Amino acid sequence: MIEIRPFGTLGHANHGWLDAYHHFSFADYMDPKRMGVGPLRVWNDDTITAQSGFPPHGHRDMEIITYVRHGAITHEDNLGNRGRTEAGDVQIMSAGTGIQHSEFNIEDETTQIFQIWITPDRQGHAPRWETRTFPRGDNAGQLVMLASGRAEDTNTYVPIIHQDAALLGATLRDGQSVTHALGAGRKAYLVPSKGVLEINGTTAQERDGVVVVDESEIRITARGDAELVLADLP
Repeated sequence: MIEIRPFGTLGHANHGWLDAYHHFSFADYMDPKRMGVGPLRVWNDDTITAQSGFPPHGHRDMEIITYVRHGAITHEDNLGNRGRTEAGDVQIMSAGTGIQHSEFNIEDETTQIFQIWITPDRQGHAPRWETRTFPRGDNAGQLVMLASGRAEDTNTYVPIIHQDAALLGATLRDGQSVTHALGAGRKAYLVPSKGVLEINGTTAQERDGVVVVDESEIRITARGDAELVLADLP
């Protein structure tokens, strides 16, 4: 089953410096039919104005992945980490027993991000942070692992998340296709970050959400140049 959740139906809150769209219930947006997919709890589509951002605040017991669609985001935390993640890259933070961090758009242009939260397999992991390059160049036209906690991915270098889940991404040229196999009982959530995609014959527009259940394989075809982020979930 492929369910398209059009961008225009997402939860929305405009705070001036932050224009946020919520794929799932978050903050003041509550829809009991959109509480997440498996351990995927949050997928926020955020636009942050220049020279603004999230001041220091805390998280715990959550795997938080930020994909930068446009511009850049600068992270700083109480573990001593500081880094600037540019458009097309991702940052991965395991909040674990607790972490204080800030995320600011210190650029002179607007920044757009997807912020993705996945509940961990248990409480109490050690907090950590790192970055990962999104597929481009030689990796274009294929799905590339961005982060994973699946057992089958432990022998390859990818940032670890503490859940039996994986986040993948791809950049596709017009007409290019990729396929992704889903194990028995697994599901997926994907979003075209750029362009239009056809998923198992169903069309999704840019920034729509796509729920995939009871499918053994996902075939994704670009209708025009496109980019996507996909979560493979238990």
